[in-house]
Amino acid sequence: MRLLVLGGTEFVGRAVVEAALGRGWEVTVFHRGSRRPPSGVRSLHGDRTAPDGLTALADGTEWDAVVDTWSAAPRAVRETARLLRGRAGRYTYVSSCSVYAWPRPAGYTEEAPLVEGASAGAEATEYAQDKLGGELAAEESFGADGSVLVRAGLILGPYENVGRLPWWLNRIARGGPVLAPGPYDLPVQFVDARDLAEWTLGAVERGLSGPYNLVGPQGHTTMGALLEACRRSTGSDAELRWTDAEVILGAGIEPWVQLPVWVPADSELHDGVHGLDVSRAVATGLVCRPVEETVADTWRWLRGLDGAAPVRAGMGLDPDVEARVLGVGRIGS
Repeated sequence: MRLLVLGGTEFVGRAVVEAALGRGWEVTVFHRGSRRPPSGVRSLHGDRTAPDGLTALADGTEWDAVVDTWSAAPRAVRETARLLRGRAGRYTYVSSCSVYAWPRPAGYTEEAPLVEGASAGAEATEYAQDKLGGELAAEESFGADGSVLVRAGLILGPYENVGRLPWWLNRIARGGPVLAPGPYDLPVQFVDARDLAEWTLGAVERGLSGPYNLVGPQGHTTMGALLEACRRSTGSDAELRWTDAEVILGAGIEPWVQLPVWVPADSELHDGVHGLDVSRAVATGLVCRPVEETVADTWRWLRGLDGAAPVRAGMGLDPDVEARVLGVGRIGS
């Protein structure tokens, strides 16, 4: 199988490349050249935001499938898909559950209403509209039968470039009392990037098409299991102090961002990010590894880095705020 990955050097794209190499596929990676892709691939350089940035893809080479992880202006997806039309068998676009209109009812499927205002030829606007615009761009050139739309939920695992699980691992590794957002048994949905990659490649092999919600099944893990796994993997003596949502929100702490992964139970936000129906993906081969494996492998990756893991601005809780809520002295930063 000949695969073209647009991206392929970071997080999800890298997981797709490594999974494809593991299957013995012939892999080409198109990227800016700022990071080294996994060994064993053909590497092409280009910047999709620049004039003539797709020149390296214009030599007539054909592929069985394309995987595109683009998250900015849909116009870049449209231009790439148009260039590859007739030269690739299937276009797989890694989208997001953010494409669904808000509020999203618990248990929402791929038939849920979508956000308005998206366009395949748009410049970058809002994340949800950009992702839906990317979907529209893929379908425009490859049709509904020739495109796969991977509507991912929360993605964790090694090489994470958002910083959610790395923040929790580093925080718990520091030890001491930890503000653990409750309840302990709060259901959490996430997908390991490697499991997303395996399902995506399987979708290519099976000739699947259309949209799929892609995240772990409801009930796969909980907030308690996630943080306990962080404590075991780091070998920390941290004390997880489970705290009610009312206390957390009353302190002005922002769910999802300042306390990554966590959102209050029985809220629109929980329904929206941890309430996906993924039965369609499970029925077509989605298998999710245990939370302990995702956490342990991410910690192993973090310890092997030369520098700090990339973390988006604002991600994580300020130590002073945490100490104030817990009523303890300042915890190390």
